[in-house]
Amino acid sequence: MPEKPDHYTLLGLQRDASPEEIRQAYFSAARRLHPDKSGSVQDTEGFLEIQAAYEVLNNPKKRAKYNATLPPDKIESGLIRQKTLYSRQSIPRMKEPQLVYALIEFLATSESKVPPAPPLNLCLVLDRSTSMQGQNMDMVKATTIQLLRLLRNSDTISVVVFSDRAETIIPATHNIELKKLEARIQMLKASGGTEIFQGLESGYNEIRGGLKESHVNHIILLTDGRTYGDEENCLELAGKAAEAGIGISGLGIGDEWNDDFLDKLASLTGGSSLYVSRPQDIQHVLIEKFNKLWQVYAKESTLEFKVSEGVDLRYAFRLQPEVGLLPIESPLRLGPILKDIDLKILMEFMVQAPGSQAEKVRLLEGEFKVSVSSQSEPVQSILLRLSRPVADSTKFQTPPEEILRALSHLSLYRLQEQARREVAAGKYEQASRHLQRLATHLLEQGQRGLARTALLEAENIQRKKKFTREGEKHIKYGTRALLLSGQEEDQP
Repeated sequence: MPEKPDHYTLLGLQRDASPEEIRQAYFSAARRLHPDKSGSVQDTEGFLEIQAAYEVLNNPKKRAKYNATLPPDKIESGLIRQKTLYSRQSIPRMKEPQLVYALIEFLATSESKVPPAPPLNLCLVLDRSTSMQGQNMDMVKATTIQLLRLLRNSDTISVVVFSDRAETIIPATHNIELKKLEARIQMLKASGGTEIFQGLESGYNEIRGGLKESHVNHIILLTDGRTYGDEENCLELAGKAAEAGIGISGLGIGDEWNDDFLDKLASLTGGSSLYVSRPQDIQHVLIEKFNKLWQVYAKESTLEFKVSEGVDLRYAFRLQPEVGLLPIESPLRLGPILKDIDLKILMEFMVQAPGSQAEKVRLLEGEFKVSVSSQSEPVQSILLRLSRPVADSTKFQTPPEEILRALSHLSLYRLQEQARREVAAGKYEQASRHLQRLATHLLEQGQRGLARTALLEAENIQRKKKFTREGEKHIKYGTRALLLSGQEEDQP
């Protein structure tokens, strides 16, 4: 039996419709369907339905109660569907600023869930500086060879190595002669310093040479060290890559690399940065990254947006398919939508007191644009309008369970962010207290190993006035990983 349309659909309205828009839609529908006009049974039933819808939506209390029963708002654009959950059903008419969270999800429509896997145009940019010698280099070489063996005939691969200069050891190719290529990888030796721009530029040029709309065009940068003096050049190149539809992901090995730099570099293109704490984890992390690239359904998703006057977008975080802090400038590059993993974004807004006559607060207006790998024609963009009605009631509203769960984990990540800022500002006591608080919350969630690290870092900050490099990264990327759904308890 088909599902009955909701009151908003009956009146042809969006859920953030103002009272005046509701009245106009009702009167228009009433004139069209009034029994005196046609006398048909079908029109009479339709008239009664829109009358019932108007009686609910025109009454603020009834409308708020009805809204609470509705599933998340959904907008479809052929191949992509969007839905939004809010932490508040309405914004109380108060003098104080208020926080509002929006959980935005983009997913493939049900009829388009299994498109063919797009070919890859991929470049591995590998650090071969002196610090990589030994187990790190051995694992990188073994994993690279394993990945070459997994590639399909339609995939294009290139490999660039760098230290204080770059060398392309495998130019972009899709006709893979495994024995010859494996020999080149095996001959790699570590030497020299670390200049990431040298490798990144060579990798960018390899990708540009085989750039195709039908391919997933991506650079994976793997490093264990810091680059000095060329960070701005790297970020500028990442901006060019984003404009060209090329993603960049960063894998940092050990504890010497600059995580803030690698985070920013990747986020500029919608990519992700990952932490590899031990050499033996390189294989798992890199292969998992490959598997996600092979599962791309929609790529280059971008949100162009503006926030309204009196509204401040304070935070944006990608929860799926790979977690990461997002810049809050437009355009916002959100990364890919995978076949079986939706793209989820959590946004935090600070809303100033609404005016006495305000009926709703518009949080954000934007346009979501995406390229679907299996489609030759452009996909229609989705117009995104985030808003909440204003209500006189100040009664506490319980946020949806999914938002509560995301905020519970995000609060842990933000605690470590705050501790890092406080250490940088010389506020060591505050930083130590925040890490102790973080450890308590982690224990409550069963994250015993991560809690122990937080406590050890709290003690270290009190004694030595700084984080250890290993502990700082472990806490940062450990709390970030908790934002992924289905995270299990760690071990003591």
